[in-house]
Amino acid sequence: MTARSTFDMELEQLNLDLIKMGGMIEEAIAKSIRALEQSNTAIASEIIQSDHSVDDMEKQIEARCLRLLMRQQPVARDLRAISTALKMITDMERIGDHAADIAELTIRLDGNKPEAMAQHIPDMADIATQMVRACVQSFIENDLDLAKATIQRDDEVDDLFNVVRDELIKMLENGSDAETANQAIDLMMIAKYLERIGDHAVNICEWVVFYDTGLHKETQIL
Repeated sequence: MTARSTFDMELEQLNLDLIKMGGMIEEAIAKSIRALEQSNTAIASEIIQSDHSVDDMEKQIEARCLRLLMRQQPVARDLRAISTALKMITDMERIGDHAADIAELTIRLDGNKPEAMAQHIPDMADIATQMVRACVQSFIENDLDLAKATIQRDDEVDDLFNVVRDELIKMLENGSDAETANQAIDLMMIAKYLERIGDHAVNICEWVVFYDTGLHKETQIL
């Protein structure tokens, strides 16, 4: 087997590892939202306990990328593949972290959610979940149109976050007891994590575009 054949096999395994990690974060965010909506602390605890699996996968992929860089002299497209992987896993790991963050707040809320704040959180969660699913799919299928469409959806999450923030401010201005105020702030944090999940999904999509074109945010890099 030639050195190039071995390198190509390693690249294929790298691709499979990224797909696997993508599936892990999809599952993590879906379960964290289900735990939140159902006030299911058991599911929330599972997410927190399994977060290390995403971290371990990130380290495994990072090590594979470094081996590929050291053992071979990659051509431009190979470098794009490896660079894309290194960038994507950072955002994937952060999505996993935010899923665990939401799970921790779900446990702290323990079913107590102020109605004025709760109504927009499920909408944010739906869009963020769809964006994560789409960014993984765009990578698997090398679908630039899907990647670009997902990038455009970030405004939807941002707009809903602004609504939640404004409702929180109004709630505090109108006066509320300490317990309700704390619950509202916890939901505000959940909204912020969902907004950040959307940002990380956008980042992944931007790296999908880079892998195919060498362009990152309209700038030619490689």
